[in-house]
Amino acid sequence: MTAEGKSSQNRWNDKMPPDRAWKGRPGRSRSALSAEQDRAAGGSHRRLVDLGGGRFARASVSLRVYARTRRIRATLRWGDGEKSPERYLGEVGFDTRAANLTEGWRRAWNRGLLTEEKLPKGSTASSLAVRASMRGNRGRDTRPEKRLRSLLYKAGLRYRVDAEPLKGLGRRADVVFVKARVAVFVDGCFWHVCPEHHRAATRNTEFWQKKFGDNQRRDAETTCVLTEAGWTVIRAWEHEPPDEVARHVIATVRGTA
Repeated sequence: MTAEGKSSQNRWNDKMPPDRAWKGRPGRSRSALSAEQDRAAGGSHRRLVDLGGGRFARASVSLRVYARTRRIRATLRWGDGEKSPERYLGEVGFDTRAANLTEGWRRAWNRGLLTEEKLPKGSTASSLAVRASMRGNRGRDTRPEKRLRSLLYKAGLRYRVDAEPLKGLGRRADVVFVKARVAVFVDGCFWHVCPEHHRAATRNTEFWQKKFGDNQRRDAETTCVLTEAGWTVIRAWEHEPPDEVARHVIATVRGTA
């Protein structure tokens, strides 16, 4: 145990550890619990136990307090399809659940209990984190798009979804107002190179520089073609608050912008 963890643990000799050091918030969804484990492990790709024969199981670290010793114990648990093995990782003593989970994962790795997921052969992603981002960036019906459409609909606007503003353009806008000639694009931060959240690739850099450069040129060309044809183009990043984007779109469509 690190010096910090040990000193924290010593403060609990005469009392039970505080709930914040080991207990999760009640009522959390399964996805929220999984995300917590991913953060502590350093990513979902670092949570695998090798079962042999090309089979893997995704593990979790659990924290439990024993009243007799007043200590928090970390345990690695996973399922193999028939039973639920576990390995005791030792006592942890940090002041927060997040820190104790992270310590548990560190020990599991140090003991050789885990293996890291590998990039599939032929993948162009620079890392598993980038691959997850790529797979999470769908072409349409993303959460920001659906939220924006809901706000526009509630405001009384009617529109086309994932449609070509101009026939034969070969490029589709996320929301199209034909009569008002307004085309709305909700651009993903990864594919469209958001200045705030995009991260440059560290592998296959030449490939990705060309890919992202082509995307940016295509976006600029699309905006130019539509503008010259008399359309108003609105581009919003997926991270922008949907209500702010909706207010801008509503004002533009109604001619009050």
